[in-house]
Amino acid sequence: MDSNHQSNYKLSKTEKKFLRKQIKAKHTLLRHEGIETVSYATQSLVVANGGLGNGMSRNQLLPVLEKCGLVDALLMPPNKPYSFARYRTTEESKRAYVTLNGKEVVDDLGQKIILYLNFVEKAQWKELRPQALPPGLMVVEEIISSEEEKMLLESVDWTEDTSNQNSQKSLKHRRVKHFGYEFHYENNNVDKDKPLPGGLPDICDSFLEKWLREGYIKHKPDQMTINQYEPGQGIPAHIDTHSAFEDEIVSLSLGSEIVMDFKHPDGIAVPVMLPRRSLLVMTGESRYLWTHGITCRKFDTVQASESHKSGIITSDVGDLTLSKRGLRTSFTFRKVRQTPCKCSYPLVCDSQRKETPPSFPESDKEASRLEQEYVHQVYEEIAGHFSSTRHTPWPHIVEFLKALPSGSIVADIGCGNGKYLGINKELYMIGCDRSQNLVDICRERQFQAFVCDALAVPVRSGSCDACISIAVIHHFATAERRVAALQEIVRLLRPGGKALIYVWAMEQEYNKQKSKYLRGNRNSQGKKEEMNSDTSVQRSLVEQMPDMGSRDSASSVPHINDSQEGGCNSRLSVAIVQIWKKSKCPSTVEHGSTTVLP
Repeated sequence: MDSNHQSNYKLSKTEKKFLRKQIKAKHTLLRHEGIETVSYATQSLVVANGGLGNGMSRNQLLPVLEKCGLVDALLMPPNKPYSFARYRTTEESKRAYVTLNGKEVVDDLGQKIILYLNFVEKAQWKELRPQALPPGLMVVEEIISSEEEKMLLESVDWTEDTSNQNSQKSLKHRRVKHFGYEFHYENNNVDKDKPLPGGLPDICDSFLEKWLREGYIKHKPDQMTINQYEPGQGIPAHIDTHSAFEDEIVSLSLGSEIVMDFKHPDGIAVPVMLPRRSLLVMTGESRYLWTHGITCRKFDTVQASESHKSGIITSDVGDLTLSKRGLRTSFTFRKVRQTPCKCSYPLVCDSQRKETPPSFPESDKEASRLEQEYVHQVYEEIAGHFSSTRHTPWPHIVEFLKALPSGSIVADIGCGNGKYLGINKELYMIGCDRSQNLVDICRERQFQAFVCDALAVPVRSGSCDACISIAVIHHFATAERRVAALQEIVRLLRPGGKALIYVWAMEQEYNKQKSKYLRGNRNSQGKKEEMNSDTSVQRSLVEQMPDMGSRDSASSVPHINDSQEGGCNSRLSVAIVQIWKKSKCPSTVEHGSTTVLP
């Protein structure tokens, strides 16, 4: 709504509600995404709730925008619940601002969402992605005909007895059948001494012989796994065990296309489109070093261009849209290895890697060196990506901060990107972090933050009414340094002050059971199948403001985000420690309590 128009008459209750939500969207975009809106008209608009991350496809949004004028560009960043629209003229963008603000539209899931528009100076998005497939990876389109596809799909009997020789199972995220050898998902391996009777189905012979002749495989497979994925199902990122199988692993996609995600140990992620009736061939580096997986979601972010059928999904935000998944069946073929693996990646090869018992730093200097190499340097390198996945405040921390008296001085030790520094405007909050790049992000968001080590915080003793330290202390390499970090927090507190501390505790139990933090784990007690939390398409930016960003609706590997700390298959829990300081002695804590969350 135009501000000049507002001043001419009293706003109705509905208009006031809309204005509040528009302003909330504006502030959230700035705080979580660093997108600054302007109060004057420009050619460019940011469309909150109109993004790939909350179920709005390009084909759906563009016609709505074009009703107000000619759209020069529509940029839709992957995973984000907003988009950028640039009109040919400012008059057209003003028309869209007035006409579409508060407009209710239906997304690709058939659910109603409301658009909120604000002007921005520039509509741009920068995201670096490699423009090549992982080395050794190949996608062969139309490797079989539609008639052959139909024949293969009809040959799979999912209704037969689950106790049969082909080891049929219904897993958490899909149905599977094994032939030749049963594939064990708990260790990505097979029992070479227990082959399944019957071998591979005869229907596969002609295809395998053809692939051998054409050079796609060097060995005739003796193990096959058939997976059936319904929309929304997937498989966690993994590497098939080196010692279990020979070099090439090939997978035939039937029934529907899918985006498979590959990730290098350095953090490089490559989403790859696997069209229907295509053959994925993994050899060399892509087979031995990169993880591959399928994210659980009902829509994939894909290229909008008709000409782009297979291969890498590029970062061209002007050519991205959503594709609804269908029922997909994959035939994955492997050759069981009978000799140790001699690949070129000994550090990640179970045949070549020597198992050594864990070692602990022998001195404080050695502990400091380890932290510098494996904590400080890592966070400096990943600060930008790390910040983009840290957007949703955890409820117990919000509750703690909002319960503090107005005017309290609060220090966030290890503040990261500062997502807690603005929770309660009635507090005076300062943050500190070891990462210069994360502190810079805090400053860009207008928060008070500085660089320091959590073992030596340059703040006067007894000057804080409260402190928080969220998922920080476990980064210290020794128990002594972790205790020192706790003592430093206590030193900052005034008598009667409080501290809220979160740490990861893998060994922790709750009600005599291993604590399972992931939602998927809680629903699947006792299963050895992978634990991957559901990553459904994100909902409204304004109606569910804490969920801004995406629950990874378009990324692949189970990378860490706010709702999924610790990754897949982990048994992690959170310990909340509250300390009431009643003594001026920094090393004395006279009373405290610990609460453990499952």
